[in-house]
Amino acid sequence: MADLPIQTAHHVVNNSLIAAQTPLPQARRWPLALHEIKQGLKRHPIQSGLSMVLFVFLLFFGATALDWAILNAVFKPDEVACQLARPMGACWGMIAEKYNLILWGRFPFEEQWRPMLAVALILLTLWLSSMRQMWRTNQRTWLYVFWLGCAFCFEVLMSGRFFGIDVGLGLTAVESELWGGLPLTLLLSIVSIALATPLGILLALARTSEMPLVKSVAVIYIELVRGVPLISVLFMASFMFPLLLPSLKSPDVLIRVLVGITLFSAAYTAEVVRAGLESVSQGQLEAAKSLNLGFWKTQRFVVLPQALSHVLPGLVNNFISIFKDTSLVTIVSLYELTGSLGLALNGDAVWRPYKLEGYLFIGLIYFCFCFALSHMSQEIQKNQRHHS
Repeated sequence: MADLPIQTAHHVVNNSLIAAQTPLPQARRWPLALHEIKQGLKRHPIQSGLSMVLFVFLLFFGATALDWAILNAVFKPDEVACQLARPMGACWGMIAEKYNLILWGRFPFEEQWRPMLAVALILLTLWLSSMRQMWRTNQRTWLYVFWLGCAFCFEVLMSGRFFGIDVGLGLTAVESELWGGLPLTLLLSIVSIALATPLGILLALARTSEMPLVKSVAVIYIELVRGVPLISVLFMASFMFPLLLPSLKSPDVLIRVLVGITLFSAAYTAEVVRAGLESVSQGQLEAAKSLNLGFWKTQRFVVLPQALSHVLPGLVNNFISIFKDTSLVTIVSLYELTGSLGLALNGDAVWRPYKLEGYLFIGLIYFCFCFALSHMSQEIQKNQRHHS
């Protein structure tokens, strides 16, 4: 049998040989690219013109921002150098001078290692929760245990007690009024998300229920809460709720704010989940009834897994909104990340003019957490498509 000829410069397409296309030389690429640009300008002159104007604007803005943020910026906490650099350069030295108060609030300075460790534990737990293998059936229990342990350690580190009980570690007791900065932001957002999600699911099930009384109560609650701003809910939880309990001891302001954010967020979560419930086909409900699964088993094994997977982007968007809405608790004298920035700069006339740098700093922190949440949701969706 004769050897087949070796085709080094051909490809096989539909059992026939065609000549391979050699790449264009570097000298011919630029004229070809310019020709494509000219053709695009002729076909779409308005869109191309707007694109070029936007490109020039972004180029100019990027160069100006680079000069202000890096090239002409002051990175040392030197007041004189910052004054000389204004307004051509940023003063990041203010962050170096005030980062303790911005990140940890009014927590005692000598004890600030405690909120640092508490935040590190939360970040570690969130990282473990983002791993796919931790959500397997044989690993899920350990993840729940880790979350419970993280909650216990957070309470002990921040307050020095566990719900008022001395655990014998010799930590100084710190009242919740002194909590602030990043730990308080994470506490408010994580606890509110953890409580609002199941409550929102129950409200969504109640609103889609066939029982008139249950459905009416859910509709009234959801529409009433969604019709008022979060600021009014926080004011009511912080100032009006204690007036309703004259004979009882009023709960801590942190607990009242947590309840307010949770009840407010649950209404929005309920509407997101309701959209997912309505996307489940009626045939699957009829199949579940034919198997005599019952209402709760049908919701747990048939309806909710599909509904929550359908509205996962909406749920994550709601979680991001909750995380950012925690900045409003400053009005009730809880100094989370945004409030701690105001606390650090408003009382210091030297560094007060550099609020822009401070807001950019905490804006970067907000962006990192929100981007991480968005990335986690995309990974979960990819995992669902891979297994479907």
